[in-house]
Amino acid sequence: MAASEAVDLMGQAECLFDHQTVCGAIERLAAALNRDFTDKQPVVLVVMTGGAIVAGHLLPQLSFPLELDYIHATRYQGKMTGEKVRWLVQPQISLIGRDVLIVDDIHDVGLTLGEINSYCLERGANSVTSAVLLLKNHPRKASVPCDYHALEVGDRFVFGFGMDYKGLWRNAPGIFALSKE
Repeated sequence: MAASEAVDLMGQAECLFDHQTVCGAIERLAAALNRDFTDKQPVVLVVMTGGAIVAGHLLPQLSFPLELDYIHATRYQGKMTGEKVRWLVQPQISLIGRDVLIVDDIHDVGLTLGEINSYCLERGANSVTSAVLLLKNHPRKASVPCDYHALEVGDRFVFGFGMDYKGLWRNAPGIFALSKE
């Protein structure tokens, strides 16, 4: 997609949650995690690439000790529809006997989260908890729900604040949806 097309797309997109709203929701998410993880020292696994922006806003607000690593498991690879989960990077920190907190941008169908949960448990994690920026509400859910979410949205294609449109606009300062036209 040419830069001019991407700019036109953003100009026509609907802003569902502006930057201030997203930051406020992340603040509330951090408060819930601080309450529930106060006596734990988890390994935080950021799901790349979308989880990076969420984690960058969330982690400085967490008041408990943690170790940070990342995992890169994806179903989209720049496409608009998901496929089979593809593993690109596995965490370097041992998960044996650890509480794991997964941070990601969106919980859509839940297949990627299910694969990551299974991966962590197979590698000896004591517990696996997930926190996502956005929970998408629709009837196509897999069997693994997310444990924490900051915001909810209906069944629309969304981008911004970590989520992309064909690899672009992860940097958009809010959460946007394609025009309904």
